[in-house]
Amino acid sequence: MDQLGSRAPKKRSRALAVPVGLALTASLAFLPVVSASAAPLGTTADAAPASKADTSGPKLSYVANLNAYATMKAAKKAVERSGGTVVTAYEQIGVVVAHSQNPDFAKQLRAQRGLFVSVGATRTAPMTAARTTDEGATQQLSAADAAKAAAAAQEGQEPLEPNQWDLRTIKADKAHKINDGSRDVTVGIIDTGVDDTHPDLAPNFSKGQSANCVGGVADTTEGAWRPYADGSDHGTHVAGTIGAARNGIGVSGVAPGVKIAAIKVSEPGTSLFYTEAVVCGFMFAAEKGIEVTNNSYYVDPYLFNCKTDDDQKALVEAIGRATKYAERKGTLHIASAGNSDQDLAADSLVDDTSPNDTTPVPRTIDPKVCLDLPTQLPGVVTVSATGDKGLRSYYSSYGLGVVDVAAPGGDKWQVPDTPDANGRVLSTVPGGGYGYKQGTSMAAPHVAGVAALLKSAHPSATPSQLQAMLKAQSTKAACPTQIYNAAGTLVDATTCASKWGQTGYYGYGVIDALKAVK
Repeated sequence: MDQLGSRAPKKRSRALAVPVGLALTASLAFLPVVSASAAPLGTTADAAPASKADTSGPKLSYVANLNAYATMKAAKKAVERSGGTVVTAYEQIGVVVAHSQNPDFAKQLRAQRGLFVSVGATRTAPMTAARTTDEGATQQLSAADAAKAAAAAQEGQEPLEPNQWDLRTIKADKAHKINDGSRDVTVGIIDTGVDDTHPDLAPNFSKGQSANCVGGVADTTEGAWRPYADGSDHGTHVAGTIGAARNGIGVSGVAPGVKIAAIKVSEPGTSLFYTEAVVCGFMFAAEKGIEVTNNSYYVDPYLFNCKTDDDQKALVEAIGRATKYAERKGTLHIASAGNSDQDLAADSLVDDTSPNDTTPVPRTIDPKVCLDLPTQLPGVVTVSATGDKGLRSYYSSYGLGVVDVAAPGGDKWQVPDTPDANGRVLSTVPGGGYGYKQGTSMAAPHVAGVAALLKSAHPSATPSQLQAMLKAQSTKAACPTQIYNAAGTLVDATTCASKWGQTGYYGYGVIDALKAVK
């Protein structure tokens, strides 16, 4: 995520008697969908909330997950009777997004077991008008460092490429001499928006596959996918790492020949990523034929979503249905492991940041029951971060059997032999500039780029096959003896576990772009 490692800036009708959902049960690993007729993305209902419902509470957003035999028509009517307004309905996965001021809205819908398996509020703070706040500064590339890099650039390199130690770490520079990616492959960046006017991004940007999903309904009007005027540069930085063009300007992406698309899901002002927007993002990616999504965030307001909690259980269900649907449509999802330096395979963890949209309540959770979304969902590739020396970055979360692969995310203590001597990751920022960030947010797009190269080389490969190739072609990395801590001191790496040919720090290994194109 941001320069200090937080994955995203945080202050994140026809029905059939036998529904299509029954055919999807095995692949979804969640309760199935309810109708064979797919609702267009963004379908809305114009019915007003029921007049008898209590409206004394704050206006909140909810997701309601239908059971196997419920019809969407009946579900919508139930939402309205309980004082809700349908925002959008995804018949493909049996999920309704609704707004309500009824304090008992979720409770009343949960009682209707013939219709819903789970219902939950997607936030703990009332919905308010957009507001703006500063997000914190990225370390900008100085003119002096840009000049040093340009002077050191060799023939065939981009002007700032000498500072891109991360590309050389995964052999992306060598891969580009063989295959820099296909225009038939698109990586969707589910994030804070992308500045498609940036000269390093414009050549590869796909407007037709881009949208603003904030609020839960896809807005595809011109520029809707761009960052807010006062907003985060996070998504633009991620975009450059994936697909900055080799055009003699600035930097190069890992897959400079593929297309990139922006799916903005962050709230204005807070940059929080709420469930309704993220579900919209995955569904939009699926319907637009996007082959890979990059997810350098966690779904707010909970760092971990516990299935034992009625609200959080519903969030896990809704997002899980959306990711599985997209996977069935051919989309591979890449996600960052997080920047809390936590062992996601531990028996218990302390979460003292949730909910992050109101007042956090410290709690001890079991990460096998309380999931980091979308990182810990089935089928999602989970990525930890490394620095120039190949050590796990001091902030990166990890976990044996949780982390799939590792990639350069930057580490200010692992200083590379580059003209700028900067251990962070250099990439694009809005307004045509360049800047440095570090975090697992920066690691995930390296993997998304390599996945796009794999898809370019193997166009018929399924998401599960691409994931298997990512793991098999990674460079194995054993547990190190020492790593840097947050203070920059080398300490014993006692938290690294290994088994099954994997390690908790690196999973199956560090991804390799050269192997992907050979």
